[in-house]
Order: sequence, then structure tokens, then C-alpha cells
Amino acid sequence: MLGSSPQGTAASDEKHVKREKLRVYILAGQSNMEGHAKVETFDYIGDDPVTVPLLKQMREMDGKPRVCDRVWISYLTGSPDRGLLGEGAGKLTAGYGSRSNPAEDGGKIGPEFTFGLTAEKAYDGPILIIKTAWGGKSLNTDFRPPSAGAYEFNETQLENFRKQGKDIDQIQADRAKASGRYYRLMINHVKKVLANPEHILPDYDSEVGYEIAGFVWFQGWNDMVDSGTYPDRGKVGVGYPKYSEWMADLIRDVRKDLAAPKMPFVIGVLGVGGPIGEDYSPRYKVTHQNFRDAMAAPASMVEFKDNVAAVRTELYWDQPLAAIEAKRGQVNNLARQLRSKAKGSPNEEGKMSPADQKKYVEEYRANLISSEEDAMWNRGASNGGYHYLGCAKTMAQIGKAFAESLLEMEKN
Repeated sequence: MLGSSPQGTAASDEKHVKREKLRVYILAGQSNMEGHAKVETFDYIGDDPVTVPLLKQMREMDGKPRVCDRVWISYLTGSPDRGLLGEGAGKLTAGYGSRSNPAEDGGKIGPEFTFGLTAEKAYDGPILIIKTAWGGKSLNTDFRPPSAGAYEFNETQLENFRKQGKDIDQIQADRAKASGRYYRLMINHVKKVLANPEHILPDYDSEVGYEIAGFVWFQGWNDMVDSGTYPDRGKVGVGYPKYSEWMADLIRDVRKDLAAPKMPFVIGVLGVGGPIGEDYSPRYKVTHQNFRDAMAAPASMVEFKDNVAAVRTELYWDQPLAAIEAKRGQVNNLARQLRSKAKGSPNEEGKMSPADQKKYVEEYRANLISSEEDAMWNRGASNGGYHYLGCAKTMAQIGKAFAESLLEMEKN
């Protein structure tokens, strides 16, 4: 693989142990690449016979999260604007998900944990994961690749700014400044780590060197909900063509900037909400399908044949937990209606005291959500739907699928 450091000469001494190159994988994206699945939801993985073997890989014999022998991680995250940008590094284990302090265990996992476990099983040498992830970041601006050029507001956006009396010149200057900022942070961090791998791996063998073996991109939410940048996102047959264009630019640019022209590349297709079928929310059905198709589109381009793949993460959406989340949403909606004295609610005339409202909601909840469902939720979920419910079972399967997809491209 191009992008490697010089390869050393194998020793002829029979006693010399074969030395393997350091295999480097890059993981990048926004909040779901950060990962919001709490370690406390690991037990739920063992409730399904299909995922029991995965849980066994994730734990030591004493039940604690496994610490990898041959996989290390360097994780860049945190806010550069608040002086909180920093690196967490060490042997791979649980806790390298979303972090309030980049250098401290956040008690969560993203895809990196099972990605590393799966890669370790397939390779006898050392592995380094370089992860860069920040919540709430777009491809159209924050991760905008250099070859996409400057962000250009469309005429509808500009007209709205005029109507609001905003300073268009200032808005454009601010957007230009923000464009590509996190792309540059990502690339600079990867280069910094690879210039001195000993910073992460004290036993790094510089004579044998490293190879960049693959890249995983897991992002999408901020682009999916951006009606300004993608005005036709809800139109059947149109959707998000610019996202596909910029995704292809990203693939080309990271390969160029890392001197790895054929580096295997996985696109983790956003799948919150699960498979889109007849019972999918009519409000979001077309938009979500359009976006998923736009994300996956570069994998079908001729120039990326056999070295870019799309992994459909909706396959790992936990439907039983999602059904409970929907009921919890009904409870919350009722509480809001009572507080606001919404028309048609039992408190439309405002005669219910706060205590009466609380009692009414509690009774409604008890009739709607069973104790078994409550127990399942507490066991398996730890965040909202936009973060795959903070479900470690989901995130673990996604990480494994990412690794398997890259390994398959490597094999081919």
C-alpha cells in the first residue's frame, strides 16, 4: 500500500521473530463516529444469541472490557474554539467513544472498539487506529474537502439573508473561514501521528514501518437536515446530489493528502431509524432514503471499483428499543400538552395542578410501557435515536461490519 514508511530487511537468523508492519486505519466523522453507547449497555448484547460471541470478544474473563494486546488508538476530539481540542491515546479498550475531556475515558464506545477487535483477529502484527471525530459537523462545510472549492450560498439562501437584514459579506467570510477546518484538523493529526508513531507505540519498529490500510467515514446528520444547502432533498429522484459529489471529492483528497492512492475506503451510510419500509415515518421516508442513496453513491462509481464500499448501518438498528423509544416519546408529548394547555388535551382549560398533571402522566405511562419494556430500555439504551439509541449492541455490530468491509477489500 502506498503511503508506507520504508520497509526494513528481513533478518536471516532463524531465531529472529518475523516482524510485521504497523497497520494503520483512519476513522473519521461526527457524533456517531464519536460514539454515544455507554459501557453499561454491554449486557444487552448478551441477550441475543446472534451477538453473544461478539460480547465475549469485548470482555475479559472477569467481565471487564477487553484491553487489546496489539491494537493502539490515537483519538483527536474536543472543541478547538474552547481550548478543549486534545488527544486520547493508548491500547484500545472501551471508553474511546464520545469524551468531554479528550484525554479521559468517557465511558462510551463508538465503532472503534469492535473495529479494532475484528482487525486484530485478521492480522498478526501491530495495529494503530487514528480516530478524529466531532459532533455536529457537516461535509458541506466543516469537513469540506479542498477540491470541492469554496462553499457557495445559493440564491435562495442569499435572498433569505437579505430579507433578514443580515450582513451577507460577513456571512460569506465566516463560512469561508469554517470551510474545511475539520478536514484540515483530521489530516494534520494523521500526519502528526505517523511522523512519530513511537508517541503511541513505544515499541514501534521504524525499520519495518507502517502501511495505511484503510479509512472509514461515518457522518451525515448535519447534511441530511440541511434544507438550505440541499433545497431539493425531499424530492423523489433528486435528493442530495451535491453530497455525493463532495463525498467523492473527500475520498480523492484524503488519498492524495496521505499519499495512499488506492487506500480502501468505507462509507458508513447513516441508518438511524432502521430499514425504510412501509411503516417508516411518512414525514421522513423520502428524505432519509434520498440521503442514504447519496451517501452510498460513490461506492458505485467506476473509478472507485473494488476500493470503496458502502456499509448500510440501518441493518443494525435495534427495533425493539426503537419501539420503546416511540412510546417514551408519546409520554413526553402528553406531558408537554398538559403544561401548555394544548387544545384537545385533558388540561385544555388549565384546571390541572402540577401534581395532577404528574399523576395523569404517570398513569398514562404505566398503561403504555410495561415493566419489561422499562427494564429492556434501561439495559440496552443510553441516548437518543439520532445516536442509534446509545445502544452498544448496535455500535458493536457497526464497528465489526466496517472492519470486515475493509478487510474484504484488502483481500481482493
